Amino acid sequence: MINSMTGYGEAQGESDGISYAVTIKTVNNRYLKTAVKLPELAAFLEEDIEKLLRKNLSRGTVNYVLRLKEAPADVLFDIDEAALQAVVERLNRAGASAGADGTIDLGNLLNLPGMIRPAAPDAEQARQITEVILRISQEALEQLKQMRAVEGGYLEADLKKRCKIIEQDLEQIRARSAVVVQRYVEKLRKRIDELLAHAELKLDEESLVREVAVFADRSDISEEIARLDSHLQQFAQCCQGNDQAGRRLDFISQEMLREANTIASKASDTEIIRFVVDIKCQIDRIKEQVQNVE
Repeated sequence: MINSMTGYGEAQGESDGISYAVTIKTVNNRYLKTAVKLPELAAFLEEDIEKLLRKNLSRGTVNYVLRLKEAPADVLFDIDEAALQAVVERLNRAGASAGADGTIDLGNLLNLPGMIRPAAPDAEQARQITEVILRISQEALEQLKQMRAVEGGYLEADLKKRCKIIEQDLEQIRARSAVVVQRYVEKLRKRIDELLAHAELKLDEESLVREVAVFADRSDISEEIARLDSHLQQFAQCCQGNDQAGRRLDFISQEMLREANTIASKASDTEIIRFVVDIKCQIDRIKEQVQNVE
């Protein structure tokens, strides 16, 4: 089974009076690209979150967001009380020296650099935070992977349907190519007979055979048909046996298009070319869909 690269997962948890909410969204990308957004309280977990994402996902752009809900203020930040007291004392002394009398707005003082800083959890708090965040992150990932698997099922069904259409068109081309040379012989002989109808000349059978042989060799597409058929079989096997098949499927679809183009360039029959056009339309759609596969 194949997986889509598009998905969404979320989970929530609570520890020590703090509610945590994790959301993970993924979209298409040729490689694995992660963007992790954490509050200051859990910033120390960034590396662990990165490892968890890379362990569970192989391709796509991953947006991970952790939010805190109903968190007490003392958990979110600390006030440097010693620095604040020192600033107040210096302002009082300065005011007394200048003979100025007034009140000090503590709110404005808190805007000074360094007065408010993110709270740093102690060892026990860090352990509890790590446990709950990694747990709900894994839950969100499981939900995400389930959605990607469901989407992958739809992708696989569509890809198989288009491969089946290509197989049918390819069978038509195979049957048609068997009679193209014979049709060419008949057409060539008829044309020569028309040209020699009023001339006392005899058709050189050896030259006719040589011309037909050159045409047959130039328009032979049996190898291309066999290779395209082989690519279709590899494509189906890859869908069944690899849940991270995106890159391989992309490569196979490119090879399928290469063979179709070669058949079109070598074929001199309008019916064959019509079937090739249909095949190329299906391959183009396959290439688009494969970009969604992990």
